[in-house]
Amino acid sequence: MRFAPRWRAYSARIGNLCSSESNGAVRTIAKSRQKRATASRPGVTGPQRPSSNATPLTSEGEWWSRYFDAFYLREYEPLFTLERDRQEVARLLDILGLPDGARLLDVPCGQGRHSHLLAEAGFDVDGLDLSTELLGHARARGMGARLRYHRGDMRALPSEWTGQFDAVLNLFTSFGFFTDPSDDRAVVAQFARVLRPGGTLVWHGGSRDGVMARFLERDWWETEDGTMHAQERRFDPLSGVLSVESHWSGPDGAGKREHRIRLYTATRLAELCADADLIVEAAYDGWRDRPLTRRSTEMLLVARKEGEDRELPAPQSRR
Repeated sequence: MRFAPRWRAYSARIGNLCSSESNGAVRTIAKSRQKRATASRPGVTGPQRPSSNATPLTSEGEWWSRYFDAFYLREYEPLFTLERDRQEVARLLDILGLPDGARLLDVPCGQGRHSHLLAEAGFDVDGLDLSTELLGHARARGMGARLRYHRGDMRALPSEWTGQFDAVLNLFTSFGFFTDPSDDRAVVAQFARVLRPGGTLVWHGGSRDGVMARFLERDWWETEDGTMHAQERRFDPLSGVLSVESHWSGPDGAGKREHRIRLYTATRLAELCADADLIVEAAYDGWRDRPLTRRSTEMLLVARKEGEDRELPAPQSRR
């Protein structure tokens, strides 16, 4: 999933906006001026019609069923730069250590900013998301033999994907959306099911410990079209749910809406993983190559599926 401009410490969406300290940008107004490159690379071609057997579960009335749209892309525009995407994918390559041809699942994949670059790097990539609008943007960037997009619900991944992936990626605080915490457990179980024995789960998002230690109740910024965005945040320590009310005013009018997400500690996430036979082997301070601390607002966990290591595809030369 996704959440707020990433200069504040509120985690890819969450860790980067909830902190009283800056994460490399100005507090009041941050403008994103970078142009996004969309040049095609080997294995990634022009838009094609996708196929998918993933069927969304009931989502009517849930905030996440309608939140990820064109306004979402504009609200979080300062975070969506090609430079940032490339840095994050480079870090993923270091962590995974997989050869060309390894099969990866990016879920939810959003507008394909990681999936596209991973396919360019030589991996066999499937991206899954519920948002038809974001999937449209992802497909417009290009698809090909090594890159496929599907519409579906991460609580019910396609049955034919069982044991098919060398790695599953859950990035940018794309977890904790559901009202019932048992749905979060179901998501982790789905990730484990589609991994091959010895496969890797990379989970990236907000760390409850760090977000609470550096909590930012409100923040504001301006996007390139002149729209001012502001967020007000509330946290319920009993449920662990963070509620974020977004306000905007700009050339296209003004309005507000709200989204909610359940924040987890690294300890609790490791327990959820262990219940699904996924063993957390490393915990990092977000995308940085340093250990997670109690003040880290983002965390990146690396978990391995128990079982014998699978035979990986033979290395191929990168083009």
